[in-house]
Amino acid sequence: MTSAPSSRHFVVRAVPLLQPLRWLALGWGDLLRCPVPGLVHGLVSALFGAALVLLARDRFWFLAGAFSGFLLVAPLVATGLYAVSRELERGGRPTLATALAAWRPRDSRLVRFGLLLAVAGTGWVLTSAALITRFARAPVLSPSDFLQVVVVSDPSRLFEIWLLLGSVLAAPMFASSVVAIPMLLDRPVTVLSAVGASVNASLLSPAALALWATLILVISMLGMATVMLGLVVAVPWLAHSSWHAYRDLIQPAETAGDS
Repeated sequence: MTSAPSSRHFVVRAVPLLQPLRWLALGWGDLLRCPVPGLVHGLVSALFGAALVLLARDRFWFLAGAFSGFLLVAPLVATGLYAVSRELERGGRPTLATALAAWRPRDSRLVRFGLLLAVAGTGWVLTSAALITRFARAPVLSPSDFLQVVVVSDPSRLFEIWLLLGSVLAAPMFASSVVAIPMLLDRPVTVLSAVGASVNASLLSPAALALWATLILVISMLGMATVMLGLVVAVPWLAHSSWHAYRDLIQPAETAGDS
């Protein structure tokens, strides 16, 4: 594995294409070793998702915005599970209290980063709504309307343009956050340093990180497609796996030469 130039405290490493599969395996192992905190997080996420569907099933853009926001903010919500994985890594015996302790207001860095993610998610929803409202051939008021009007019967390639725009906006958000939140939990770095490390990791391992983004999206969507029940497992699995992604991609400078 190769490394980017080191800072005073850490280096960013390149990883092979299939390394995300190892992260999933390690994350699954963490979930099995300490299931309660993860399943509690997953259950809360599933109940939240079900409540959104019930409350906004006839308000497509609110529903789409809520789920887009969920995908963006989910890494922040999973902060407690990063703490659980860190404790397991140290040989400890974490509990639900370990996860909850990660949210003690010791500093505001996670809150500031979460607000940035929320603003970005809102921007995407507004842009998406404006595009579809302006160019769709009929009103889009529900998920079934979107499927029928935009995906199935629109000859203008509006759906392809919508997907391309979403990818263009999502890529930099993913690149800037892929390891930023576990890094903020683990190290006394600034938000800017954590974002810079995330971007460097994405540039060093573009194929592996593209695969990782795809796996996150697919597992999340499968969790939602099972009437939200799959989120009970998907959320903690991805959270623990994300901790191992961070550990693989960001390494203490003093041990980097040993890899």
